[in-house]
Amino acid sequence: MTKIGIYGAAGRMGQAIAQAAAEAGLSVAGGVDRPGTTALIAGQAIGADPEALALASGVLIDFSVPAALDAHLAACAVAGKPIVIGTTGLEAQHHALIDKAAQSIPVLQTGNTSLGVNLLAALVEEAARRLGEDWDIEIVEMHHRHKVDAPSGTALLLGEAAARGRGITLAEHKASGRDGITGARKAGDVGFAALRGGSVAGDHQVILATEGERIELGHRAENRTIFARGAIKAAQWLRTQPPGRYDMKGVLGL
Repeated sequence: MTKIGIYGAAGRMGQAIAQAAAEAGLSVAGGVDRPGTTALIAGQAIGADPEALALASGVLIDFSVPAALDAHLAACAVAGKPIVIGTTGLEAQHHALIDKAAQSIPVLQTGNTSLGVNLLAALVEEAARRLGEDWDIEIVEMHHRHKVDAPSGTALLLGEAAARGRGITLAEHKASGRDGITGARKAGDVGFAALRGGSVAGDHQVILATEGERIELGHRAENRTIFARGAIKAAQWLRTQPPGRYDMKGVLGL
C-alpha cells in the first residue's frame, strides 16, 4: 500500500489530503510542518524532519510555503522519493530547484491539483491557439480573504495555458494590477484580476473577447476536497513515473 507523506500537514490542505488519502484506501506515513506545531495528522503527531518523513513515505505531497521547498526537495532527493508540489507563490528560483531535483526523482508541480481546473487549462490552450490576437484574454479569480499571493497559482496556470496556445511567453505579456490612467489595452496581453473575500475556495474565469462576441470558460471550487482528491490521484500516478518534471496533464492523459 502506498504511504503518503504530507508537507504542510497542519494546514487546511494538509488535513484535507489526509482525509482524501483515507477515502482512497491509502495510509498516511505522517506529516511535517513548522517546529512547535501541535496539530495531529491522521491521528499522529506532526513532526519537523522532512528527511525522516521522506524515508518513511512512498510519495510526498507538499502544500506548505515556498520558503520550505528547498528542504523538502532535498529530503526527497536523498530518499529517492517522488513529490507532488501544490505550493503556490513560487518564483524563478523555486522552479530552478524543481528542475534540479527532477534530474534524479519524479516531481509533479502544479498551480492547482483539481482535475476540472486542469481540463479547463487544456480548453483554454486550445481556444487561444484557434482564435487570433484580436481576441483579448482576461483571467479573473477570487479566493478567501486569507490567501496571501496574487494572482493565484491557478490563474497563472491558466495564463500559461493561454500563452502556450498563442505561442508567446506569459512573462512578456502578463498584465495585472491595472490602476489609474493605464491607456488602451495592449494587443496580445493576458490580463489578470484578483478578488479576495469571505471563504471562497477558488473561482476562476477565462474571458476571450473580441468585437461583438465573448467566450467565457470557468471553474468554481466549492470546497478544498477537490484539490485533495486531485493531489492523491497525482501522487498515485507519479510514483510509477521515471525521474523528470511533470504536471497534471499526465494525470489526465492529455
